[in-house]
Amino acid sequence: MLPTHGRYDYAAWRGRTPYAWPNGAKLAVYLGVNLEHFAFGEGLGAELAPGGPQPDVLNFAWRDYGNRVGAWRLLDLLDELQLPATVLLNSAMYDYAPSLVAAHRARGDEMAGHGRTNSERQSVLPEAEERRLIAESTAAIALHEGRAPRGWLSPWIAESRETPDLLAEAGYTYTLNWCADDAPVWMRTRGGPLLAVPYPQEVNDIPAVVARKDGGDAFARMILDDFEERLRQTADGLPQVMGIALHPYIVGQPHRLRHLRRALAAIARERARVWITTAGAVFDHVAALPAGTVPGCPRAAREQAA
Repeated sequence: MLPTHGRYDYAAWRGRTPYAWPNGAKLAVYLGVNLEHFAFGEGLGAELAPGGPQPDVLNFAWRDYGNRVGAWRLLDLLDELQLPATVLLNSAMYDYAPSLVAAHRARGDEMAGHGRTNSERQSVLPEAEERRLIAESTAAIALHEGRAPRGWLSPWIAESRETPDLLAEAGYTYTLNWCADDAPVWMRTRGGPLLAVPYPQEVNDIPAVVARKDGGDAFARMILDDFEERLRQTADGLPQVMGIALHPYIVGQPHRLRHLRRALAAIARERARVWITTAGAVFDHVAALPAGTVPGCPRAAREQAA
């Protein structure tokens, strides 16, 4: 027998119980906008070019462009197309760029936890330190937003074996860390049920642009191909969730933003056929479904989550 995580059971796509999103839509689309801050001269960080000895000014400044410029241009695009967002928020942003967080707050965007900073990885921490990381990030968001976040995306999608347990114990109701499905799945934790809402590792500008070196036009084509294929697939009656992961220091660059504009405008034109939403709203809808509709959803789990 192979070791297993024990968080959910296998559930084949074929044969699942059909359900719909609001207004009968079969495809839910949300934008995950990552607002991240990085330590200078130490720690982790995505690289435009291979980094040299610290301080790695080239890559630090490239990332900082996102908070200073790129994120504001992305905000203009979201306003232009009237698109909501789930903000995946490093809590360090409250000290570094509070006006940027405030701009998303003014739009009514959802704030989800994304650790303290993407300069660190929680999966390597002892359990007590990981619990403290989650608590500090959560407390900062609750203080500034007036409510605690319900969703979590780990910096670098890094989990220890205890992360889902710690999230549920901290009051989180959904996680974006697990990209194992096209629809939400209930997970088991020692703190009760936790919903895994699909978050993309394909339609995501970091693996696309930073890892695979795709251009902005290729990333836009990926978004549209994914969207159009999902519209075709949902004809089978089963709902899907399409996330689009965006980092302002990548897609906020003018030459990439131009292509992103084209892709998001095409999706916005289909808002009568699809549900353009937030990850938190996906959780709310799933939590209200009849017991047993969503894989891994025993009645007790559904009642506790709701």
